Amino acid sequence: MFVSNPKKNYKKSIIISFVFLFAFLFAFTGCSKRNQNENARFCNFTKELFCKEVASNTISLHYSLQDPKAYGITKIPVTYGTISSSAEELSSTAENIEAALEDFDYKKLSMRNRLTYDVISEDLKQMKKEAPYILYEEPLGTVNGIHTQLPVLLEEFQFRTQEDITTYLELIKTTQDYFTSIEKFEIEKANAGLFMSDRAADEVMAQCRAFYEEKESNHLFSGFLKKLDAFSLSPKEKEQYIQKNAQLLNTYVFPAYQHLETVVQRLKGCGKNEEGLCHFPDGKAYYEWVAAQASCSGRSVKEMEELTKRQIQLDYQALEQAILIEKQEKNGPTLLKESDPILILEELKQKIKTTFPELGDTKIDVKYVPHEMEKSLSPAFYMIPAIDHTKENVIYVNRAYIQDPMTLYTTLAHEGYPGHLYQTVYFAQTNPDPIRSIYHFGGYVEGWATYAEMGSYYLSSLPKNQATILQKNSSIILGLYALTDMGIHYEGWTREDVFHFLKQYGLEQRQVTDRMYDLILGCPGNYLKYYIGYLEFVNLKEKYMAKEGKEVSQKKFHKMMLDIGPAPFPIVEKYMWEMCEEK
Repeated sequence: MFVSNPKKNYKKSIIISFVFLFAFLFAFTGCSKRNQNENARFCNFTKELFCKEVASNTISLHYSLQDPKAYGITKIPVTYGTISSSAEELSSTAENIEAALEDFDYKKLSMRNRLTYDVISEDLKQMKKEAPYILYEEPLGTVNGIHTQLPVLLEEFQFRTQEDITTYLELIKTTQDYFTSIEKFEIEKANAGLFMSDRAADEVMAQCRAFYEEKESNHLFSGFLKKLDAFSLSPKEKEQYIQKNAQLLNTYVFPAYQHLETVVQRLKGCGKNEEGLCHFPDGKAYYEWVAAQASCSGRSVKEMEELTKRQIQLDYQALEQAILIEKQEKNGPTLLKESDPILILEELKQKIKTTFPELGDTKIDVKYVPHEMEKSLSPAFYMIPAIDHTKENVIYVNRAYIQDPMTLYTTLAHEGYPGHLYQTVYFAQTNPDPIRSIYHFGGYVEGWATYAEMGSYYLSSLPKNQATILQKNSSIILGLYALTDMGIHYEGWTREDVFHFLKQYGLEQRQVTDRMYDLILGCPGNYLKYYIGYLEFVNLKEKYMAKEGKEVSQKKFHKMMLDIGPAPFPIVEKYMWEMCEEK
């Protein structure tokens, strides 16, 4: 058995993950007019929510909409947003929106609007549950922290107009101010006895150094220059922009990372817990929220543990049987040879047509993670496009992790077809309420991509039996990560516990198990998004097939899941049956 690091889908929302959604009081000017029918009133309500949220900071607006004016959004202050630690503000915001939501007659809404209502309502419930634990959140997570995500956000900040260049330059000028708010948040965490472990602090500092030490070759210089090439600028104008970018990076961005490293160094040692969340006061209750939020499952942590153990056992049985057949047939391993990402994506796009609904034309640009960021970024990630321009898509591949064609193939299935890119673009083509785009339901999104990845083994040119061996092995590994996640953060496993647990499955290298421990320690609940989300899709598929009959095509099930779109799984199941009844 081998160990690999499951793919992490890059989300543009990370930069505002600690900015309270709707952190303002609403005056819903058009929503109380009773002369409008209930559905029209509701759509006005969600539009106003959407516009206020995406306009709350420059990154959110730029990545969400290519044409904000079409939504009535005009020029706003250039800012990353802020990070706050106010539990009262979070609760108050949720309660105000909840009160406005309850003003609608749920029974008079269309199915589409009831689905949106349920999604908003569930998110508000989670916000209120999160409020008491706001200082438990970690903006500097070693897996997906703001400091590791921001460079990619800046590089992918598209220049559609010359005004965007000016906005970008103004934005990076505010980097130090934004990092100051992060530092203040970390100081509050330290004062509350909730600061990160020393190991995590060391890694955060190393990640900061990796970004600023190679200043001269930093991709934010070359990337900026490449984006300028799309404009008809005079040599003088171009040179002025280049000099301005260099000046601002050297004055505001690199020093911000250096100062952040200094602050983390100063706070190192304040952390009172070198182990899982359950060792913090109320940490076990907080992890229950984390697990529910990450997985989007209605199951308790104990139920997730049992589900995971059952699936690992089933996968082991299937794996042993496939290995036995392979030995009897005396087949040697078949190796994939294709290593061109674009050709692999095109192959996957064609092969999924029999079991997945058709997708409109899309453009894909495959890029590689900059060398200085390889160690701190995921093996691959998909950049979510603006909701009003989904035809152009970007997938990043991290060559430090992906070193063989089979891994590349399944990674591109996860990030591309029929994974993140396919699901995102398909859902956008159903013309959903724009408000749906601001919610991130990791269990659905990553669960779908993992479901796509697992199925891709059987789409490859491998013989079915060999595909089964690799797929079951991959599923078992991901299940072990998920169990270890729950073990560390809920059951209180130590490094020694993790080592002895994984030793049962053939993982006997301390270096590997310690690295796994640190990885999970730095991002609680991360693997539940992938694994529990994946199992929830498998579970829904089994329920659907059991009721509708084995002859029902997979394409119908997939279309139903995609049409419902990202949501907690209890909501997905509710509307799956409602759609079945309608048909």
